[in-house]
Amino acid sequence: MENVDVVIRGGVVLPMKGRGAIDDGLVAIKKDVIVYVGKASKSPRFIAEKVIEGKGKAILPGLVNCHTHVSMTLFRGLAEDQPLLRWLRETIWPLEAKLKPEDIYVGALLGCLEMLKTGTTCFADMYFREDMVAKAVQELGLRATLAPGIIESQNAAQTEKMLEESIIAAKKLHATAQGRIRFQLGPHAVYSCSPELLKRIHKAALRLRVGLHIHLAESEDLARQVKEKYGVTEIPLLKKIGFLGPSVLAAHCIHVSKQEIKTLAKHQVKVAYNPVANMKLAQGMPSIVDLLEAGVSVGIGTDGPASNNSLDMFQTVKTASLLQKIRYRDSTVLPAHQALEMATRDGAKVLGIENIVGTLELGKKADLIIIDLKKPHLLPVHDIYANLVYSATGSDVDTVMVNGKILMENRQVTVTDEEKILEKAQKTAQNLLVH
Repeated sequence: MENVDVVIRGGVVLPMKGRGAIDDGLVAIKKDVIVYVGKASKSPRFIAEKVIEGKGKAILPGLVNCHTHVSMTLFRGLAEDQPLLRWLRETIWPLEAKLKPEDIYVGALLGCLEMLKTGTTCFADMYFREDMVAKAVQELGLRATLAPGIIESQNAAQTEKMLEESIIAAKKLHATAQGRIRFQLGPHAVYSCSPELLKRIHKAALRLRVGLHIHLAESEDLARQVKEKYGVTEIPLLKKIGFLGPSVLAAHCIHVSKQEIKTLAKHQVKVAYNPVANMKLAQGMPSIVDLLEAGVSVGIGTDGPASNNSLDMFQTVKTASLLQKIRYRDSTVLPAHQALEMATRDGAKVLGIENIVGTLELGKKADLIIIDLKKPHLLPVHDIYANLVYSATGSDVDTVMVNGKILMENRQVTVTDEEKILEKAQKTAQNLLVH
């Protein structure tokens, strides 16, 4: 007999190592690590401090949101149904100029709460003052890879300040919160950072041994501006300056040629696919199947809650699959099991933490979610992957665990006062619009 902290028994376990599902499964957790995954009938005898009954439920790795701007929860519902540049210039950028550090913290609390309640246990964020986002992550117990955004200003001193603050935050906060918080550097995009600045950021990331998070090939209009200015499109430019590599997380990659896809694959660049935001801002349909066939690692992201309106990864995963079927006019591409792999196992790989999370297996951190299948829209269960991808929503998440700690059980968040966060966020958002 072995003493453990938590046993989850009786549900269907999806380890996400392949297509196999374990009926009447059991997961045992000791401290923050998984020590058993398999059939309950074949498991050793465990003495657990806490037993969670999983009958009628699915147990799977927590979802990984590979690209967002979590504090933009405060802008949810503003500037709707507008073109990208108008959306940015007339609403988003002026509001962001008014943000105080406390506002970013409150927005991050709201976003982390939303992700927690909808089954996302890990996310990659790019925004200003990521130290304030880190504070929210620390409090709510999630796992995050945070990239302070860097934009080249006409004021050189302002650009220097932004770069220096990013480096300080990465030095101070990388690998903190029991390893749950990691840092990257976040040059906003090729159109908003000069080649010289991009080279400096790349050099700093190498020195700090952290990754890079950048928007890439998102807008056709902006890509055209880059080509007019530098004579080449974004990906060849980044290749030329030595920026591309396996530690680069590139969000979007919508407008890429076959040759550029080969370049991304050759340099082992990771891609975050953001289907809902791409559709809402009418930026186009990325060729995800082509990227995958070329060997590029692709995860799924919601993008910010101002351009998606939701941080519910279940909504986004469904859209991720359906959009590719339309893109290729082929109903067989990006099937349900593959879409769920992209939201778990592959998402962890994109963030460089696949040896820690992303699947349920021995020795990995206990980051997992439990889905209540006893719902009219989730029955009958013929194909569990289809049910989870095409039928489930974030509100079906019953229990969430990160690093072996239960953050939500029976839909009750255990780590914070929900009402206080909701009240504070509403007040903060209203103040931004008034002042």
